Amino acid sequence: MKRLKERGPKSSSLLKERAAPAESPEQKPPLFSFEFMQPAYCVSECTADERGQVLSKMRTLSQMTWQQIKQAPRHGLGFEIIGRDSFKAAIPTFLTPEINLISFRAIGMAPMVGYRDGRIFHILWIDRDFTVYDHGS
Repeated sequence: MKRLKERGPKSSSLLKERAAPAESPEQKPPLFSFEFMQPAYCVSECTADERGQVLSKMRTLSQMTWQQIKQAPRHGLGFEIIGRDSFKAAIPTFLTPEINLISFRAIGMAPMVGYRDGRIFHILWIDRDFTVYDHGS
């Protein structure tokens, strides 16, 4: 009895392998960066309790997708966009005007403020004393 030769999948120079569809950052949890943190508002200026609260908030947010975070209340697990004209602290010059600055509540109502680039939230300020931007009355 003759054995059949195993054949692999047909290949053709006319057919190209399809790339896997790229996943949207909206469907992924955030990643956090301290790379551009401003010295006077650095996490190293926080007390041990405040650092714990910041880490706890980051841990909670890392269990959610960006889409879920966008749908959450701004004073809960969500965020708010802060207008540049509200800032008292100097905004780093590498941040062009089209980049939104956003705020998450991190230490009680005190925010961590930064910007988003894809999945990454770059934390610039931990605003423990509410002096980075005008919080209104």
